[in-house]
Amino acid sequence: MLLKLLFAPVLGPVEGVSWIADKILEQADVATNDMESLQKQLLTLQMSFDMGDVSEEDFEAQEEEILLAMQAIEDEENGPDSPE
Repeated sequence: MLLKLLFAPVLGPVEGVSWIADKILEQADVATNDMESLQKQLLTLQMSFDMGDVSEEDFEAQEEEILLAMQAIEDEENGPDSPE
């Protein structure tokens, strides 16, 4: 504890940068997991439609929702200043 207090002025900025990097990595993992989840949902929906468990109208509506969510994630990852 005493050493931590003594080295705080030196190690504080390093620990701060490390903390920020960890938070950025966590957010990247969340976005990736969301995209993977949406892709799995889309695949499941397609399989349900192919098996006749989902009507064409329901399929189209749910597919549109999933694709819009995927597009929103891609737009968020690319940022507002990126060219399309």
